[in-house]
Parts: sequence; C-alpha cells; structure tokens
Amino acid sequence: MAVEFEEYQESSDNGEFDWTLQEGSNSHKILAFLAKNPDQGFTPKEIHDATGVTRGSVGKTLQRLEERQLVRHAEPYWAIGEDDRVGTYLSMVSSLETISQREGTEDYDEWRNAANSA
Repeated sequence: MAVEFEEYQESSDNGEFDWTLQEGSNSHKILAFLAKNPDQGFTPKEIHDATGVTRGSVGKTLQRLEERQLVRHAEPYWAIGEDDRVGTYLSMVSSLETISQREGTEDYDEWRNAANSA
C-alpha cells in the first residue's frame, strides 16, 4: 500500500498516532492475528507464517506496535496487548473503514487536526 512518505515519516518520528494502520497493512494483519489468540505468545517466525507479512517487516512492525502499547513482548514471544487501548484502537480503525466505505474517502489530516485541537 502506497503512503505519502513524508507524512508517514513525520508521524513515525514524532510519536503521533499512526493513521496508516488500515486493513491489509502489516500492522493490521499482525494485530488481527494476535487478537484472535489473546492468551498465546508467538515468535516472529510464527507470526510471519500465520500472516504472510515478510520476515524483515515482522520485527520492525512489532517494535512499532510495542511502542504504542498494542502488543506485549517477552523474548522471544509476542502477544496482543492487555489494556483497553487495543480494543479501542481496533474499534476505531474498523469504524473509520466503515465510514470510508459508506461515505467515501476521508481526509485524515482533518481528523488529526480536529483531534489535536480538542
């Protein structure tokens, strides 16, 4: 999936919410897999095998998700995060996707600006 690289890099660099987590993204695939198995931990290889995310991307993606407290890590295993943040996050992504399908494409910059001014 193509992204506006400068916007993506800026959001990654300054720790803002990652609006690129959409259905089909590596993050979404990994979170969806881990969410289906909430009581189990998996190695990066097992996550790769189950999701089809390339081996080189699995580790980096898991680290980004851990920074956002969406996954837990106990070497060498990874699991879905425990707090309500995960459910809220996945719910929000699903809602945005549904709105986009019904109403057309949203301008995520507007959403981000509105959230930051609240």
